[in-house]
Amino acid sequence: MKELNLQEIRGQLDVIDAQIIELFEKRMQLCADVAEFKIETGKAVFDKEREQQKIAAVTGMAHGEFNKKAAEELFSQIMTISRRLQYQLLEQHGQSLEMGFSQVEKLPSEDIRVVYQGLEGAYSHAATLSYFGDDVNAYHVPMFEDAMKAVQDGEADYAVIPIENSSAGAVIDTYDLMIKYDNTIVAEIMLPINHALLGVPGAGIEDIQTVYSHPQSLMQCSEYLNGNRQWRQISMPNNAVAAKKVIDDQDRTQAAVASVIAGQLYGLQVLKECINHNKNNTTRFVVLCKNRIFREDSKKVSICFELPHHSGTLYNMLGNFIYNGVNMVMIESRPIIGKNWEYRFFVDIEGKLSDASVQNSLKGISEEASYFRILGNY
Repeated sequence: MKELNLQEIRGQLDVIDAQIIELFEKRMQLCADVAEFKIETGKAVFDKEREQQKIAAVTGMAHGEFNKKAAEELFSQIMTISRRLQYQLLEQHGQSLEMGFSQVEKLPSEDIRVVYQGLEGAYSHAATLSYFGDDVNAYHVPMFEDAMKAVQDGEADYAVIPIENSSAGAVIDTYDLMIKYDNTIVAEIMLPINHALLGVPGAGIEDIQTVYSHPQSLMQCSEYLNGNRQWRQISMPNNAVAAKKVIDDQDRTQAAVASVIAGQLYGLQVLKECINHNKNNTTRFVVLCKNRIFREDSKKVSICFELPHHSGTLYNMLGNFIYNGVNMVMIESRPIIGKNWEYRFFVDIEGKLSDASVQNSLKGISEEASYFRILGNY
């Protein structure tokens, strides 16, 4: 008897679901009509006040707290879907997002000057050579911000800066600087990282008392270094600076964590190779320039945005990618200075700025975010 009742209930649900789909499609057709009106009049798709009024109205029709909350969530999603349809129709009528980027066949590579942070022998130096070649006119600066400023001021054509490591995660300074400076990511470099413990000639591991390196390198080698609890670990601006300090001080009790190449360059002895615990350790570097350009073979788009501080906004934003079939490959958040508990999001997606699916996704985000910027296509 219970099985029969269950089947009857399911049958009634099927009938209601069919009615819901029929009504939903009628609603979407009306939303398309609204889009046509907005195309003709130039009216914005997102009308926050109208949506709040509508959600309040339908919530008031529901009975019971659970149903009221469910109705609010349901109609929030229906209206989000309606906006995405309208964005698509606007794009089809030539009202796509004005991005300000130009497509080029290849990046300018003649008579260029490239800046990187650190010293010769640093991983940023190695990344620069791996992308631009050994004969590139490159120079180094002490800080990440110096490199970003050099590009913005026209002193350098490109900057090479680390942004993420497979073991230690995001290089947060780089994310913050990409907001401060209006430079564009035009390429990325994946550089395998193998750290070595370096000391002055004649020193042995038993002599070491202090180890110098960049904080992320210390983190990437933490299992090995923490196994020697008597060693002090001291952070340095980068690995090459650490290597130079050790050779300059000529102190047998000091060691640096850096590349074997840095050791060779500064005349240090390798005390132990490959001390990073992740043997597939890789750092992603980005290449930045002043011009808003992207290569025709670009496959990744980086953006950042800020959201209104209320429930569901991030979910709705990311829904723009899902609805348009765009694959998100990375998301990172950073606190917004002066706005407690509010965050700026950095997202990487697959695609090219000229793709219709990417344009539709970014159009939706740009309309609804409180801040939006395309960081690059590469």
